[in-house]
Amino acid sequence: MSSLLQQESPETDAIHIRGVRLPLAELVDRRLFEPECQAALREKLLGARPFPHLVVEGIFNPLLLDLVREEFDTLGGSAWMALKNQYENTRRSALGARLGAASQLYFDIVYSGWFSQWVSSITNVPYLLPDPRLFGGGLHESRAGAHFAVHRDFRYHRFVGLKNEMVFITYLNKDWRPEWGGALELWDAQCKRCETHVQPEFGHSILMLNSPGSYHGHPTPLQAPEDQHRRSIAAYYYTSPMVGGAREDEVASTFLRTSRMDRAKTMARLLTPPLFWSAARRFKRRS
Repeated sequence: MSSLLQQESPETDAIHIRGVRLPLAELVDRRLFEPECQAALREKLLGARPFPHLVVEGIFNPLLLDLVREEFDTLGGSAWMALKNQYENTRRSALGARLGAASQLYFDIVYSGWFSQWVSSITNVPYLLPDPRLFGGGLHESRAGAHFAVHRDFRYHRFVGLKNEMVFITYLNKDWRPEWGGALELWDAQCKRCETHVQPEFGHSILMLNSPGSYHGHPTPLQAPEDQHRRSIAAYYYTSPMVGGAREDEVASTFLRTSRMDRAKTMARLLTPPLFWSAARRFKRRS
């Protein structure tokens, strides 16, 4: 862990990053995790148009986001990857880059078990998986003249083959003016028109489910001043294509010495078609 990140004694339950004290209990707004609020957020997300998405303000402590915002200026040049072509003019942190303490803390939160379970509860997508190397995610920055054509995100992780279920983005731009452009545009499935604009305002987070119709982008070149950069921090959530498809013997531990009865059961499974065992499990659940 970075030397900038120091944990206090258990009695104080806070950490310090560059002299800023962040109480652990105040890193996120805990009210959003209450069952009633989760139900309301789920209804809002699933009913959103043109495709399921959710914009939430104030999930994270503003002090943490201020620290993340500062780290865009301190991240070394080799940690950045520039993307410039006819479809995209932007830059983002490189795959597996060593991030600053606050940025790493942000990802430690959003990829934690309790936070990903909250996301699962809202989206009805169980057992979401993180990507600690942040393929496609990390720190994103667009400067004057930059753009990102309307697109839909990749379906599968390039290196590990996991299914891309959704992206979670938090914006870091203070006093952003709409006339500068840079609003995230959400387009209809036929790509005929933009139906929703999301301004990249500080502390606003958007969760977008990935689907064949989830087209989005900020296609108009930014008209912001040279010293105003559009900044965000993004994390993708995945699921395994193998969910529900593994055999029982593939998901259970193999013991060196087993009882005679268990050995007989194992042999029976090897000699019996899988369809039989699937039917037996369904019958057992119903009875």
